[in-house]
Amino acid sequence: MKILDYIPTEQLRPFIKTYRIIESQDELINRVLPNTSLAIAFRCNGDVNYIKENSKEKLPISTISGIRKSVRLINYSKNTTTLVVQFKETGATAFFREPLHELFEESVSLDNFIPRQKIVIIEGFLAEAKSNTQKIAIVEQFLLSKLHNYKPDKLILTAVSIIQSKKGIIKIKELADTLFISQDAFEKRFRKTIGSSPKQFCYVVRIKSIIDQKQHHKNLLDLALDAGYFDQSHFNKDFNLFTGQTPSEFFKFPSFW
Repeated sequence: MKILDYIPTEQLRPFIKTYRIIESQDELINRVLPNTSLAIAFRCNGDVNYIKENSKEKLPISTISGIRKSVRLINYSKNTTTLVVQFKETGATAFFREPLHELFEESVSLDNFIPRQKIVIIEGFLAEAKSNTQKIAIVEQFLLSKLHNYKPDKLILTAVSIIQSKKGIIKIKELADTLFISQDAFEKRFRKTIGSSPKQFCYVVRIKSIIDQKQHHKNLLDLALDAGYFDQSHFNKDFNLFTGQTPSEFFKFPSFW
């Protein structure tokens, strides 16, 4: 598998983290861990399937995925190319007015949000594109056509920054109080902007932080305790949901993106 990341143009940089092009010459299964933002995947050629309970579920050519708290196993056929648009945490709301929190733990065809005839045109252009640069230009033209008059919610941007700085270890009531807003109003604004509840978002940030720090050779037990886990079985359960493996299995061969 070959994975290449590309930086968005300046106009789209406030909303898009990266464009990721995944090329698979041989059939393989990839482990995709939960992330803190939404993503769109365009399959340029080949076949891509979810692996669910030892069965394959074919993905649409163009798919939008919400924030998740559980791992996904994705099967790529031979000679498959996929272009993934990874939004920034608050970026997707600049393109979609729909309630994005309804996508939590879901991946659906993009034509639930965009008229099918427009999606077919984009898919056709991507299938004919000769280079990665051309593929990205096609997707950027599509994104620019969807970009509406968007004013970022500075309070939610601040909340995301605080959650990340705290590695997801913060009480939602405490966070709302820090931002001088009621917890109920805060949670509604957060779901609308981010696509998940603050608690769900903190969960993803917390487990991601533990994995990142463990890869820097820190002690896993100490990290779990620092993250607020006082019951090993609880930590193992959350870790298994997030990665699909036990900690020992996962860190023995940490192959994922």
